[in-house]
Amino acid sequence: MKNIFVANLSFGLRKDELQAAFEAYGEVYSAKIVNDKVTGRSRGFGFVEMPDDEAAEEAINALNGTELDGKEISVSEARPREERQDSRGGGDRDRNFRPRKPQQGGGGYRRR
Repeated sequence: MKNIFVANLSFGLRKDELQAAFEAYGEVYSAKIVNDKVTGRSRGFGFVEMPDDEAAEEAINALNGTELDGKEISVSEARPREERQDSRGGGDRDRNFRPRKPQQGGGGYRRR
């Protein structure tokens, strides 16, 4: 099973159109266009899985740099997903950890 990364997709492209482009080269196990979690709009890239490695290589070579729905797409073998570290650094930190502010004396009226 070969996983293929497809970049520079038209925002209006549908999953079945992406799948049809690759089916010209062999069986397509799945096709997915990645959408933004907040807006639901396409992020302009997707993935196609093909069970036959030879057909997948042929599709990659044939479709890379071609036009699909008005945009020149970039097609390559997908790389394994890397683990992301917390953007604040220190990957093992608890996401909800907030250091306490030091006690500040003063302020307010004090009775005797």
